[in-house]
Amino acid sequence: MIQLVSILVDLITWLVIINVILSYFMSPYHPIREAVSRIVEPMLMPIRRYVPPIGGLDFSSFFLIIIVQLIGGLLVGLMVNLG
Repeated sequence: MIQLVSILVDLITWLVIINVILSYFMSPYHPIREAVSRIVEPMLMPIRRYVPPIGGLDFSSFFLIIIVQLIGGLLVGLMVNLG
């Protein structure tokens, strides 16, 4: 179970990074970018409500990675202590 949480955290982290990189190089209507965005955007929307763009830069992806890593670490810590 710990491995599953770690894999899921890594997968979400990489998808967010890929989403940011693709946003610089691909049209928003490119099928690959659309597919990645459909996965990542629902997680970014709640963060964007509280973290507006600063100087035209969107830091919501950065905060999402931090939140996912923290929650993953907490879950793994809980599973280790309970198991």
